[in-house]
Parts: sequence; structure tokens; C-alpha cells
Amino acid sequence: MEEYEFGARLVSPEMNQGESEEISLRPKTLDEYVGQEKVKENLRIYLEAAKRRGEPMDHILLYGPPGLGKTTLAGIVAQEMGVQIRITSGPAIEKPGDLAALLTNLQEGDVLFIDEIHRLSRQVEEVLYPALEDYALDIMIGKGPSAQSIRINLPRFTLIGATTRAGQITGPLRDRFGVLLKLELYSPDELSGIIQRSAGILGQPCTPEGAYELAKCSRGTPRVANRLLKRVRDFAAVLADGVIDEATAKLALKRMDIDELGLDEMDRSMLRAIIELYGGGPVGLDTLAAALGEEAVTLEDVCEPYLMQMGFLTRTPRGRCATRQAWVHLGLELPKELDAPGQQSMFD
Repeated sequence: MEEYEFGARLVSPEMNQGESEEISLRPKTLDEYVGQEKVKENLRIYLEAAKRRGEPMDHILLYGPPGLGKTTLAGIVAQEMGVQIRITSGPAIEKPGDLAALLTNLQEGDVLFIDEIHRLSRQVEEVLYPALEDYALDIMIGKGPSAQSIRINLPRFTLIGATTRAGQITGPLRDRFGVLLKLELYSPDELSGIIQRSAGILGQPCTPEGAYELAKCSRGTPRVANRLLKRVRDFAAVLADGVIDEATAKLALKRMDIDELGLDEMDRSMLRAIIELYGGGPVGLDTLAAALGEEAVTLEDVCEPYLMQMGFLTRTPRGRCATRQAWVHLGLELPKELDAPGQQSMFD
């Protein structure tokens, strides 16, 4: 239920069902990949060194907010190394036997990509440790006195793990990754380049000004940028001359209730509830969720991160508070205690 609600939002960085067209928009090589320059240059060196030695790439951990291109980078690593990639996710590997089946079907040098690797069960993790270090599986067969351990040798492979919550990965698992790469949010200029590239693939005329207008509302993630592009091209085809320019982009975003900073109606409703119903806070998350008719986890995982990045919301021991910037953005009159510049103290 919650996943459906997350995906229903146009500006959610989570992958929606039915977004298979996004696969064709993914870059296939590092040269096509826009942004993340530091990660890209380091990865280029690691890949070149592995190819010169004739070895598989070392295990890689990619972490950062959703929608930044972790799965895309995994595909690029496999493409650059000239090997196959198998894709799965942490929750999908329920038993050690599932992991054993995946690993024994890999060829020499293949890439195994595990999304949401922080959600692997402890039993599966224990089986994964020797596979990462010794390229072997230690599996128990049978029960009771007749149980025995067998060791299965594996081809040398590369594990690429992706997570949005690096802090939830256990220490022993994190230590077994040789390369740790953090993906950062994109700048509007980088997103503008991504939108223009995607528009070219989709055969959609788009001016640089129109692309930049969409980029400003994309919450720093390419997934949201591409989703907005697909919806705005519908407005361009029906209400304009088929070209996405600045005026068309602004019209479409206004019709979709997305403002110039990328906030949608749910974000603004949350800020308005804190300000109008609870005087700017502090207010507890469960109370806020009940007032809005939303799940608390939806507000915490979907709305709050971006509102906090933009400086509209603060978390305090007593609850959530709206900042001075939130009042200004919503066009509301500032109370006297916030009228002076500076941040309201959580202990007032």
C-alpha cells in the first residue's frame, strides 16, 4: 500500500511501476553518463586497471539517495568490462539457497547487482561473506546428526551493492567492499544536460531554457527529471506546438501543481499543516500524519528529506518545526518571533 502511494507522486525519486521506458534512457557507457564527475573519474581508473591486469573488478558499494543512477552505473561497469550482469534486490533473496542459485549460475567475471543490499537477511549475509572473499560457498545440507557442510567453488565475480541507507549495512559486509562510491544530488545544469539528452532519445524538441526550467524542479535526481520530461511533452504536444520551451514548461508544471522549487501538493500540505494548524511546530510525526490523512512512514521517507535539504523543515526532540524559509515560500505572514533573521531555537 505504501509503495503504491510513494510511486503515485510525480516528484518521488522512487521507481514507479510501468517506467520501463526509462531503461532505454539509461546511458550505456561512462562517456554518456552525465554528472557525478568525481565518482566517474575514479571508476574509470579502477576499470582500466582491472582490464589491464585481466582480473574482475573489485566489489563495489554504491550509496546515495534514490534515483541518482546506482543501477545505471552497475550496468555501465558490466558494459565496460564486457561481461553479463544479473540484477536482484536484497528482499528478493530470502534464503541462503536463493543466493547459492544466483552465484553458481554466474560466469567468470560476471557482475551481480544487489539493490537495497541493506535489507539482506543475516543468514544470507553469512553465506555471502566467503563468496566475496574466497569465491566459495559453504552450505549446510540436511538436519540433525546427518547434516554436513559442503564447499562449492565459484567463478570470480564482481558484486555491486546499492543502498539508500549505508548506515544500516553491517560492518562486516561493508568491509568486504573494495570500492565505496557515494553519489551526490545533481546540480540544475547537470540535470538540464540529462533532460536534453533524454529529449533527443525520445525525439522531443526541447530548448535549453525549457530543459533548465524542468531541471530546477527535479529535486536533484535524474529519475524525477526524466519523469517530468515525459509528462511535460504531453502538454507540449496538446497545448503548444510540440516544443518544450520555458513558457510550456512553466505552464505544464503549474497544471501539475509543482512549484519552482519542485515542491508538490503533498509537500506544501505538510508545511501548511505545521504552520496553520500547529503554529509552526513543534508537532509530532504521528499527529501530523493523522492531520493529513497520510501514513507517517510516507511523510518521513518521501516528504521530509527534500524539505530538510531545502531548509523548510527541522527535526527537533519535540517534533517537526517549519523554518522561516517555509513561511516565506508559502507567502504567509511571519510571526513576530520569526520576523527577525535567524533560526528559531528548539528550546524556546
